[in-house]
Amino acid sequence: MNWSDNCHLIKDCLDSLTVTDDFCEDMEIERAFELWTELALQVKSYEGYIFLIGNGASASMASHVATDLSKNANIKSIVFTDLSLITATANDISFEDVFAEPLRNFSKSGDMVVAISSSGRSKNILKAVKTAKEGGVYVVTLSAMTHENPLRNMGGMNFYVPAQTYGMAETCHAAILHHWIYRILNKIKS
Repeated sequence: MNWSDNCHLIKDCLDSLTVTDDFCEDMEIERAFELWTELALQVKSYEGYIFLIGNGASASMASHVATDLSKNANIKSIVFTDLSLITATANDISFEDVFAEPLRNFSKSGDMVVAISSSGRSKNILKAVKTAKEGGVYVVTLSAMTHENPLRNMGGMNFYVPAQTYGMAETCHAAILHHWIYRILNKIKS
């Protein structure tokens, strides 16, 4: 594939973005971004936290976005990527709990979790989302691959792109997250 074809594929994938709510009903995309931005600013206003979770490249993306939210928007943001925390939790409890257990300990009702998983099938992400919801934490998901992935139906808002490769999913998720940050920063400045 040449560069131009790759760019068209990314555009087609982003143009195919769908967002559903917690009832699996389609949301209008601009309204979804507007609501996500408003919710983030509500979390900021009461000094709550936005937790971002993901594995591999999605973990790197989560860390990057948490940094941008903290540094540029002054929103308290946390990722659970500390090596000691991950390995101790995985060893002493289970790998499925590497995000769920810290969420149990650190989150409170009214906080937000942004769960990023290209496949939408990572067991540790699914368990963390379930834990967050049980604790009254608002969940936003980003997933790809197949419509049937379980993560796609678990959040209050679910951003899905029909990317068929991890690289394409990660590229699209990065674009979605950066657009969200852009909207937050614009809202703060206005």
